[in-house]
Amino acid sequence: MLKLIQLEIRKNKLTGMLKGVAIAVLMILGFMLLLTYVDAEDGSGRGEFKTYADMFEGLYVIVKVTFVVFASVVLSKLVIDEYKNNTITLLFMYPISRKKLLGAKIIIVFLFILLSVFISDILISALLIGINSYTHAIPEQLDWAGIPGELLRMGMDAIFAAGIGLIPLYIGMRKKSVPATIVTAVLFVSVSSSDFGGFRMSNLVGISIFLSLVGVAIAYLSIRNIEQKDIA
Repeated sequence: MLKLIQLEIRKNKLTGMLKGVAIAVLMILGFMLLLTYVDAEDGSGRGEFKTYADMFEGLYVIVKVTFVVFASVVLSKLVIDEYKNNTITLLFMYPISRKKLLGAKIIIVFLFILLSVFISDILISALLIGINSYTHAIPEQLDWAGIPGELLRMGMDAIFAAGIGLIPLYIGMRKKSVPATIVTAVLFVSVSSSDFGGFRMSNLVGISIFLSLVGVAIAYLSIRNIEQKDIA
């Protein structure tokens, strides 16, 4: 399976997407700095974030939304595009289990989201904390004792995001459409991450676990009967 994953990465030139990840990280950092240093609407003279907890909360949401949508592009490139162009037929002619081939593609997407979200959360958080240590836009002192808890939350968020990022696979496989896959991801994160009077679905651990399990279930069902399924 590891060799299949490596072959898929080389064949689809996915390492080239690292540039896109770097650009996304820089854009998120810029947006977070904008929110931190532009005066809030309440006229307090400070940005939107009054505490580190507020800053972390905002960062996690933005990173998750960005990379779930980004992952739908990777999912489209690795899976949906192959079905749309019928190149998957040639791929399935190889003397390798269809389940392993499709499984390798889905594992790549899962790991892409997980690592992108986790590393981005750590990197951007560290940069924001470092910048704030000089500017003091967020006046409170950072509670270093709470950092392990934040790292744990980053890890859990990354796992949840990785599962949720597989949900657009359902629409993509049914429609065999790249735009439908990406639009599904955009609509889904827009609804789940929207703030409804202080309530945000993605903030509830139970809902995040449920949605990530839905994504994993969709991936499993997509692979389970692939040996007998007509791909035409």
